Amino acid sequence: MSTPELVQARLATLREQINLHNYHYYVLDAPLISDAAYDALLRELRELEAHHPELITSDSPTQRVGSVPASHFAKVQHSVPMLSLGNALDPAELRAWRERTLRLLGDVPIAYVVEPKIDGLAVTLHYHAGQLVLGATRGNGEVGEDVTANLRTVRSIPLALHPQPDQPDQIEVRGEVYMRLPDFAALNARLAAAGERIAANPRNAAAGSLRQKDPSITATRPLRFFAYQIAAQAGSIQPASQLDALHYLQRLGLPINREVQRFTDFEELIAYTEMWMARRETLDYEVDGLVIKVDDLRQQYELGVVGRDPRWAIALKFPAREAITRLLAITVNVGRTGVVTPNAVLEPVLLGGVTVSSATLHNADYIRNTGILIGDYVVVKRAGDVIPQVVAPVLERRTGTEHVFTFPTTCPSCGTPLERDPDGVAWRCPNLSNCPAQLVRRVEHFVSRGAMDIVGMGERQAELFVELGLVQDVADLFSLTAAHLDGVEGFAQKRTENLLSALDVARTRPLERLLIGLGIRYVGSTAAELLVQRYAHLDTLMQARADELQELDGIGPVVAESIVAFFAREDNRALIEKLRAAGVRFDSDHVREVRGDQLGGLTFVITGTLPTLSREQATALIQAHGGKVTGTVTKKTSYLVAGESAGSKLTKAQSLGIPVLDEAGLQAMLGAHIGIDRETNELEKSP
Repeated sequence: MSTPELVQARLATLREQINLHNYHYYVLDAPLISDAAYDALLRELRELEAHHPELITSDSPTQRVGSVPASHFAKVQHSVPMLSLGNALDPAELRAWRERTLRLLGDVPIAYVVEPKIDGLAVTLHYHAGQLVLGATRGNGEVGEDVTANLRTVRSIPLALHPQPDQPDQIEVRGEVYMRLPDFAALNARLAAAGERIAANPRNAAAGSLRQKDPSITATRPLRFFAYQIAAQAGSIQPASQLDALHYLQRLGLPINREVQRFTDFEELIAYTEMWMARRETLDYEVDGLVIKVDDLRQQYELGVVGRDPRWAIALKFPAREAITRLLAITVNVGRTGVVTPNAVLEPVLLGGVTVSSATLHNADYIRNTGILIGDYVVVKRAGDVIPQVVAPVLERRTGTEHVFTFPTTCPSCGTPLERDPDGVAWRCPNLSNCPAQLVRRVEHFVSRGAMDIVGMGERQAELFVELGLVQDVADLFSLTAAHLDGVEGFAQKRTENLLSALDVARTRPLERLLIGLGIRYVGSTAAELLVQRYAHLDTLMQARADELQELDGIGPVVAESIVAFFAREDNRALIEKLRAAGVRFDSDHVREVRGDQLGGLTFVITGTLPTLSREQATALIQAHGGKVTGTVTKKTSYLVAGESAGSKLTKAQSLGIPVLDEAGLQAMLGAHIGIDRETNELEKSP
């Protein structure tokens, strides 16, 4: 078998294995391999495709993020309307619905299927010849929005259906995009840490994530999908029942909800729905009711539709998890990016099994639009939310003693006049350098477990050190000495020694942890990992342009511009120099050990596709031998390393008279052949 045939065979094997593992992880909830093993397969696939871009297919697992940001979403006319559901609020209304179906169908046996009503966003997926070609939102039921590029990032949605003997030529699948509660909590924590607006509930988070104009942002959101209906199909065997349709969808590789039950006895169905009222608390996703459907698809067709509601289905709505309590006060908090957020101080109340004494009020507009007054009795809702929210005032319980909350015009921490964000939602303190509250939050984030993980530091210590003037930026942490902490509350000799030791350990954290700790907007753990695979040293990353950053799979224009803007600020560059002077590590574990200084004093730019090395590997190789890699060709560039499709950088290098190397030329400079160890996915050198 020739080399091209071997490559094609390996690509096919990798794609098949990755799709299989996606199916077991996202559809069956039964992973076959560890995350690390899965990541290794995906890395190898990306490398091979980078070397052979002509062999990339649209359904490859690497192509989930590949579209440019949308300026708007195109309208999609649904071939089959996406219907709404009539509601039932109790067993009596369910029985009344059943009586209506019996009158219409006559005296025939009827079976029913009960499915959880996921609180997410309804979408429709079109597959042609087994390939995902279109995905759209429900919209008004007749016309939705084309969000295909964003839906392709949802890993539980297959880009290609599993081949079946009766596979349809075309099939349209309806389902729900949602977010699990633990994932929602983690997302909100990440947004809050970045000073961004948090989502009110998992449904809003899912909807907002799916409607991002930049698919690379959607790709960072933990979205999932459940299929629940075949809307149309052509060229295949037609399932006879709703339950058969669900099992058929699962065979095609689409995830279905396992909490589905079929009943022939309607009173047993009623008992099951009553049991579900308590069971909903045990799920890791939000359910706002149950959907009851006539199982037989021929009976569904006979029952038809009235208005926009199918006669063959009804939603049993669960009561919302709400409580009424008194709003005692409204406080405002200043986040690490300066966003000023109002929070409700509540008379403690039991809500969903948890005692709640505070809740979010989102922003100034929310308080004004809902008409909430201090002293009001208010409706507080959890509805699966990690952060409870005040929904509305109870007007009939007002006594006249309530008063309006006046949102501050200056920062409550430093007194700087607040500025409104361009989107017109958040108010922000612009005093990024000298606002104590922002500094406390930045220090708290920097020392957190997900960032530099400095044991012995937390919110209280951050507040204390800022208040005492010991810390004026995060770099000052590494200047602390035993003398500084002498006499500080809570810091006896042993605790002081432990903290100083923890700071020494933190100096050695790899670059990806430092990037998280710096608090660059939109850069969390996922983005940081992507960045260090391409930019193995902070100095290299600081010089990167936005268009270069966007070459990374998963880094879109919004994230790229945020990174460039962060490093362009003089105060941030000064902070980085302080961190450098403090001995903080600026490279990553992705960097190989230094092997020599053959390239010392030389600056390289890499462009195009190299025969055997990815750009990340070529960068690591140059840095391991003392060279420096930048992203821009200038007069100071020593060599341009060029592969296929080199583009404008090659033209500029030639115009400046800069020597151009291919991969073989780079290897010759090192006096060695560099290849890839397929066992470890690392560079290996042979004399």
